[in-house]
Amino acid sequence: MNLAKLITAFIVSLTFYFFAQQAVKASYVVIDADTGRTLIGNNEHARMPIASLTKIWTALVAIENSNLDDEVVISREAAMSEGSSIYLEPGEAVTVETLLYGLMLRSGNDAAYALAEHAGGSVQGFVDLMNEKAMLYRLNNTYFTNPSGLHHDLHLSSAYDTAQMLRIALENKDFYKIASTIQYKSNTKNGTTWLNKHRLLRENVGAVAGKTGYTKVAGRTLATYFERDDERIIVVTLNEANDWQVHKQLANHVFEEYDVKTVVKKGKYKAANDITVELKQPIRLLVSEEEEDQLKNVLHLSRNKDSKYGIWHVFLNNESIYSTRVTIK
Repeated sequence: MNLAKLITAFIVSLTFYFFAQQAVKASYVVIDADTGRTLIGNNEHARMPIASLTKIWTALVAIENSNLDDEVVISREAAMSEGSSIYLEPGEAVTVETLLYGLMLRSGNDAAYALAEHAGGSVQGFVDLMNEKAMLYRLNNTYFTNPSGLHHDLHLSSAYDTAQMLRIALENKDFYKIASTIQYKSNTKNGTTWLNKHRLLRENVGAVAGKTGYTKVAGRTLATYFERDDERIIVVTLNEANDWQVHKQLANHVFEEYDVKTVVKKGKYKAANDITVELKQPIRLLVSEEEEDQLKNVLHLSRNKDSKYGIWHVFLNNESIYSTRVTIK
């Protein structure tokens, strides 16, 4: 091989390596919003910076540790927070509810720090609450150092953990209402109307709620909750430059490939010669056509003769993807 060909081959190899490394730095996941099951993903458990997707957890922890009508006097430290802002002024009094709208719709870092000081007693106290709650839900790839998502080398999560955060948070009705709001007239001193930065909520693509994020280190991060008919999914991308389009493509793909199926009808089932169990509601799951043929039902009964309940599992590839309690008759 002559020198010119050798140099060309080296450049091609180096270019391939560069783009391969770039691809590794991006990740995505789509989960079933009802069960939390991963439907599709790539690099979804890699620990990465998530930028302002942090505020999903900030909002939930603030809601659970304060009242929406609490008034928060904005500290100088909160008002001077670095990064995106809703332009709070030191000394002004703002309700927790308004701060939450500023947090989720406009990604205000000043709102994040004001909420943290109020609900946690201090920013560090609030961050401790965030991490404790993450541990409670076994978000093992998640660790917070601040309530806003500003870059810190230890402030990391994963696409999977972040999708679970949004799924858990959406179970709270106050969070759901705020995160799905497109426009909100604030009652802060500047009195502006806030438009949700998550533009897919304004498009007719089935996006209902979510959060945007960006830092130079994290790149663009995005979390979206989609609904179509009776199908509910959550899409998260980390460090994806074309995130709006990718979210729509991933959602469309899943909605085309997966359907909600009645896996087991409600009713009474004979589990053994002297044992009958009752399933009071049908088991309906979001599955693909291929997966539907691979599902197995497994019933776990307590060895305690006085027990009146058992656990009905639905297994896919030797993994329980759903479980529910059944009554023993």
